[in-house]
Amino acid sequence: MIAVEMNPAVVVGAILFSYFLGTFPSAIMVAKRGGIDVTAAGSRNPGTSNVVRLLGWKYGAVVFALDMGKGALAAAIGGAIARQQVSVMAYVCLAAAVIGHTFPVTRKFKGGKGVATGGGAMFVVHPLISLVLFLSWFAIRKIGKASSVGSLTITIALPIAVALGGGQPWEIAALSVLALLIVIRHLGNIQRLRTKQEPTV
Repeated sequence: MIAVEMNPAVVVGAILFSYFLGTFPSAIMVAKRGGIDVTAAGSRNPGTSNVVRLLGWKYGAVVFALDMGKGALAAAIGGAIARQQVSVMAYVCLAAAVIGHTFPVTRKFKGGKGVATGGGAMFVVHPLISLVLFLSWFAIRKIGKASSVGSLTITIALPIAVALGGGQPWEIAALSVLALLIVIRHLGNIQRLRTKQEPTV
């Protein structure tokens, strides 16, 4: 990794920007256009899957693209500051965006689950691995009809795939922590899957 001296004010500003970028309420705003309060209907989760169930794939695709865009922009900013896309700074910014999405201070820390935001970021950092995992998620979701199964599968597979691809130890550790956060956010889904009560998409 190339060592680059970074301005502390720029670093802090980028992290804060990434966090508040993550808080952008994509699902809430898109669902509102469709006449639905996504936080009060369906699973009440402000994410792509709930929007799809309530309003269909057209609305869901917009939410998915916006959430991915948040993560991608955050990772790109971090990489640009470090002058290297696979860098600690890129991961710090992508983590800030995911945390902003899952725990938004603007909505009493009640946010989404971070899969699309994290996925968008990883498309910037590891595009090939991300493409393979995205296609895997799509196939799993298509077969199992449960978005959460695909999300959990690719979340757990991500640090493993990066390790197999020659990722650095710090990078694998960071992704493992991020994966753990997303799995924890899916504990309700895991319980519903066990009792066969998980809504299909």
